[in-house]
Amino acid sequence: MSDVRHVLVLPDRDAAEEVAQALGERFAVREEPQLVRDALAGEDDAEDAQWLVVVEDPEARLDGTELDAFVADWDGWREES
Repeated sequence: MSDVRHVLVLPDRDAAEEVAQALGERFAVREEPQLVRDALAGEDDAEDAQWLVVVEDPEARLDGTELDAFVADWDGWREES
């Protein structure tokens, strides 16, 4: 079985931090999600950065549809891999 990685895209750091914390509570993720700042191409302003929450799912036990609905509460979305 190959490793699965979910990338959740959030509009700002606060939302990303909240999602990372809530993931553990709602989905009982075993590994700490990784937060990554993703500056939009050609933009230097921090205001134009998106934040990514990267969730390793080695057992492929997280449901993509549930993650989509979950992250939508923070105006985010899940990138298809």
